[in-house]
Amino acid sequence: MKVPRVTLDQWRTLQAVIDHGGFAQAAEMLHRSQSSVSYTVARMQEQLGVPLLRIDGRKAVLTDAGEVLLRRSRQLVSQAGQLEELAHHMEQGWEAEVRLVVDAAYPNTKLIRALTAFMPKSRGCRVRLREEVLSGVEDVLKDDTADLAISALDITGYLGAELGTVEFIAVAHTDHPLHQLQRKLSVQDLQSQMQVVVRDSGQRQPRDSGWLGAEQRWTVGSLATSVGFVSSGLGFAWLPRHMIGRELAEGVLKPLPLVQGSIRRPLFYLYTNPNKPLGPATQILIDLIKTYDAQPQSANGGLAPASTLNRTTP
Repeated sequence: MKVPRVTLDQWRTLQAVIDHGGFAQAAEMLHRSQSSVSYTVARMQEQLGVPLLRIDGRKAVLTDAGEVLLRRSRQLVSQAGQLEELAHHMEQGWEAEVRLVVDAAYPNTKLIRALTAFMPKSRGCRVRLREEVLSGVEDVLKDDTADLAISALDITGYLGAELGTVEFIAVAHTDHPLHQLQRKLSVQDLQSQMQVVVRDSGQRQPRDSGWLGAEQRWTVGSLATSVGFVSSGLGFAWLPRHMIGRELAEGVLKPLPLVQGSIRRPLFYLYTNPNKPLGPATQILIDLIKTYDAQPQSANGGLAPASTLNRTTP
């Protein structure tokens, strides 16, 4: 990699000359002599081999090349300042990164709202987000590759803070044979049909959560794929309400009239990694996740004002 010949201080000096209207004004602002400022800019042009300024009357103005380079240099100087600020925050215990793993069934809308609110408070802290299914979240947390985890599982050895519930509905396409029976459905009715199940992404103890032992089972890799399959008439499944609001509203999917168990409301938890002390950025993100989780959702999966929707409880 080629070593830069021009320093950040030189770029700052050129910026001061342009922003403050001349060498004398820049020298006053930088608390340097005018000759020092002039030498710095002249040296820059020599090092770059490109003229940055030209004399127009009694005033130095940017050349075309100077305008392009100065514009790019502003980004460079700004990023350097942000880097130094981040180092300062890290020295005070501020994290460089928060690693968050989330069960794919958790509402994206709530997560996006929390992360959007986190951005202006993050002080440069990155978020590494990872989606898993069922015990995949547990595996990532226990491998120490996550600082925070959102899961509906009761993870042994970890204390989770309660979040809200996510409503899963047993559904099938409106023309599915189960709907043609036009009566309450039993487990035996379901077992004679194809069930679409989302694969547990965990490796240690994967679960067949929700499978009824149907004669036919298609296992897919994501909830989105499951929604697509069932919406096309391929089998039935329990799907999160926030992911199928449009399909239900348009009549593409209909809830199955089960004798019991047509709706499941697993409670989700927010876990922290006990092997890593909570830094200030992580704690801010925790508080924001809890805040936006507590906001009710509208029928289409978005967040609704608390005055228009009551919170669903188990």
